[in-house]
Amino acid sequence: MSETPVKQQSTAAYFGQAVASFAVAMVATAIGIFNLEADAWVRAFLGIAVLYLVTSAFTLAKVVRDKQEAGQIVSRVDQARLEKLLAEHDPLAKL
Repeated sequence: MSETPVKQQSTAAYFGQAVASFAVAMVATAIGIFNLEADAWVRAFLGIAVLYLVTSAFTLAKVVRDKQEAGQIVSRVDQARLEKLLAEHDPLAKL
């Protein structure tokens, strides 16, 4: 009765689309900040803010992924313990 969860992996096309989308967004934002009619310090501030936002988004995604993976590991350990107890239990032993 053991159900092995299927590990979901993204396709190469999905990975490529995600990387391309990220690259286009970063380049478009950089071009927009560069062409902004403002002082250099304002453009520099916006550039740093964008970089900080990107790193924060990556960190948040990693934390969410790590928490989800930890939950799956705990669930697998609990499932293995339950299966061991059920395998060792003999309901007719005390009769």
